[in-house]
Amino acid sequence: MISVKDLTKTYGAFKALKGLSFEIDKGEVVGFLGPNGAGKTTTMRVLSCYMPADSGTVEVAGYDVFHSSLEVKKRVGYLPEIVPLYPEMTVSGYLNYVAQIKDIPYHQRSERLDFVLEACGLKDRRRQITGQLSKGYRQRVGLAQSLIHDPEVIILDEPTSGLDPRQIIEIRELIRELGQNRTVILSTHILAEASMTCQRMLVIHEGKIAGDIELVNQKPLLRSHDIEGFATNERYIRLVVQGKLEIIQNTLDELTLSYTLSNQESDIYTFQVVPRVNADRNGDLRPQVAKALIHQGCQLLEIAVVESTLEEIFLQLTTG
Repeated sequence: MISVKDLTKTYGAFKALKGLSFEIDKGEVVGFLGPNGAGKTTTMRVLSCYMPADSGTVEVAGYDVFHSSLEVKKRVGYLPEIVPLYPEMTVSGYLNYVAQIKDIPYHQRSERLDFVLEACGLKDRRRQITGQLSKGYRQRVGLAQSLIHDPEVIILDEPTSGLDPRQIIEIRELIRELGQNRTVILSTHILAEASMTCQRMLVIHEGKIAGDIELVNQKPLLRSHDIEGFATNERYIRLVVQGKLEIIQNTLDELTLSYTLSNQESDIYTFQVVPRVNADRNGDLRPQVAKALIHQGCQLLEIAVVESTLEEIFLQLTTG
């Protein structure tokens, strides 16, 4: 349904996208995650034909976005981060105007208008001037315009921005419903929002896909990554040890372990430890680690196997 290969985009000397590649199948609800400035919005704009790329190929619903942009726009609904509204128009007037622009046949416009007003909770606001709406309701109108032409692919850039908790739940449920027979890309920097809405998450960092995470029973499974030396375990060893930092690090290095120092209090250090990428990761490493550290005169305070959280995986993928 969506295929992106070696996509690049620069703004002057700044490289926003650096050979971005990924694929999304029909019917997937995919979160597009990354820190601010990672390239999320630029990617969304390219996919929706709002912005050209410098190089690479992008196909949406079987059409090339660079050579068949009109066909792509017919099949894509796009909610940009800043909703493009005409403040002097009523909600229904604006949505009817969008329906005309998107060439929805006259005899279908009323039905489509009623559907999006109901779906987005705007029925009691249909005659209100958009410029008088709260930010949350303006966001709803933006979502409604992205759905008015019944698109195959829906691209949502920060769709819950400005919504209150009840509205967020309603929009989340709507996105899940839409994802039953459409492809949905949800761009956000809020991990909890993506985890409650999406089946899969693509993590973008510095203009490239850093990781591809699948959620299985709310547990993150890292399907692939683009970080050298990053171990794809969903588990790690939490190690709390007292001693000299240099001795501890040298010991872990000799065991060919990859580790991150997550906390330090005086001479007590907390590490997240995993085997290196090419090492055997099926066995329990704790006896080997404990024996080596104790032999070096370190005091072992805790050594436990911990399930990696989505937040921990995200931070590892987007740090450095």
